[in-house]
Amino acid sequence: MMLWLETKLGYIFQITNFQYVIIRLQTIVQQDVISVWSKFDQDLLRALTPPFPKVQVLRYDGNEQGDWVSFQLSALGIKQKWTSYISKHQVDPSHCFFVDEGTELPFFLSTWKHTHGIIQTPKGTVIDDYIEFTTPFFWLDYLVYPVLWLQFAYRKPIYRKYFQLK
Repeated sequence: MMLWLETKLGYIFQITNFQYVIIRLQTIVQQDVISVWSKFDQDLLRALTPPFPKVQVLRYDGNEQGDWVSFQLSALGIKQKWTSYISKHQVDPSHCFFVDEGTELPFFLSTWKHTHGIIQTPKGTVIDDYIEFTTPFFWLDYLVYPVLWLQFAYRKPIYRKYFQLK
């Protein structure tokens, strides 16, 4: 069984055999690929963090293969650690990306893989967030999806503002 939902804003929700969920967000920005890549740092990470849940950065090595990123999420008195390993990265003038894969996840996630793409197109540079995740129970996918979708949709105007030409 496969379910697809794509909106005019470029968000995609896919469930395939109830094995994983995909969220895809694409944002066009006004700087070139290498300029955008160079600003994918801890300052941008903090700027992209939504007000809820509260997020504390515990570790940020960078976005290259072998780096680690770790957070503590705090919501309603519950604290959860989220640690990801950067499993791949590539940098070139037309396309950069890195992949973070969850190694220690909050209780509501079983797996996490987030590919951060920066791609040159005729319309501008596209920041492509491609997220694959699973939860412990297939029905929980439907509850977690809108929460994660909102958390990442929150980034779109921040990306646009952060990467506008000055």
